[in-house]
Amino acid sequence: MKEQPTPCVDRELVLAQLDFCREKVDALLPRFGSSFPAPSSEGLIYPTQEENFDWTTSFFSGMLWLLWEHTGDGKYLDALEPQLHSFYERVEKPGNVDTHDLGFLYSLSCYPAALLRQDRRARDCFLKAADHLLARYFPKAGILQAWGDLNDPANRGRMIIDCLMNLPLLYQAARLTGREEYRSAAYSHAKRAQRYLVRPDDTTFHTFYMDVDTGEPRFGRTAQGYSDSSCWARGQAWGVYGFALSFHHTGDRSFLDTSCRLLDYFLARLPEDGVCYWDLCFTDGDEPRDSSAAAILCCGILELLRHLPLTHPRRGDYEAALHRILASLARDYTTRDTLRADGLLLHGVYSKPDGIGVDECMIWGDYYYMEALFRLLYGTCAYWL
Repeated sequence: MKEQPTPCVDRELVLAQLDFCREKVDALLPRFGSSFPAPSSEGLIYPTQEENFDWTTSFFSGMLWLLWEHTGDGKYLDALEPQLHSFYERVEKPGNVDTHDLGFLYSLSCYPAALLRQDRRARDCFLKAADHLLARYFPKAGILQAWGDLNDPANRGRMIIDCLMNLPLLYQAARLTGREEYRSAAYSHAKRAQRYLVRPDDTTFHTFYMDVDTGEPRFGRTAQGYSDSSCWARGQAWGVYGFALSFHHTGDRSFLDTSCRLLDYFLARLPEDGVCYWDLCFTDGDEPRDSSAAAILCCGILELLRHLPLTHPRRGDYEAALHRILASLARDYTTRDTLRADGLLLHGVYSKPDGIGVDECMIWGDYYYMEALFRLLYGTCAYWL
């Protein structure tokens, strides 16, 4: 078969896709004032979450921030106002902050408000979230516990690959306050993740347990992957992006090398159209794809490319892969020609083992698709930096 040329995602395509994203989000504004889209759609329609309790509520806020930056239209700031108030309230409620996902939640809601609008209340709430996250740090194990009460035997000492994306909250808090303990905890967790979540073959565990009393490693497991020994696609994408971000915040070159290794494995497992299956143990067949993992991966590649020298031997391959995946998402995975759908991307997966959100829209997939387009147009995205 003759090799096909790599598609180019040019400025015209990016602008057209951002226009599509704006139209879809604008249609949702009347429904989601102080409420939030559920993590995954049902029949391509997002149920409404009235309470701010899930790990995903900030992704719609992040989309509004991106659109405000892109268009300058004040209606997005108006839409953000009740959402920000909800995040201000959430950080004061202990039951809704027992999670490492405070990074996702506050780096995409209050941090942009503090950074772009010099909003003092948003800054204060952002730092309160950082304090809650820091309280989940176990010094002997050197990790931030992922979920639940710190004394819960089922979750005690459990870290997960997703947490790499929560670490910017601590790095950012250290920069805002000058308090080294934020950065130290984030750096320690990233190093433990590098050592124990990344396997020798450059695949990743979804979760790993540490003994918080002795600091000894225990065992790795999956929660949403195919098996404990397989490589969950979204987790591998979190790893590519998260280690690149830890390099940005620390200058530790080993994080950049780890991000490249994880990316090399990911790219070697892609099907012909460049959009991964939900677990990288699958490379063909009828298993569901996960467009949300593909969108996260694109953002990870874009962050990685900001730091790799022009002479890096794999740089050209990474750029080609980025364009191939994004072109495929734009061409075959958006809801542009779908009669009734809330999300931006079709064919996402929340949790295949649990039968949740399979072949649906994912709110984080929508956000990261927009972020990838935004990064291509403007060069970076400050919410994680």
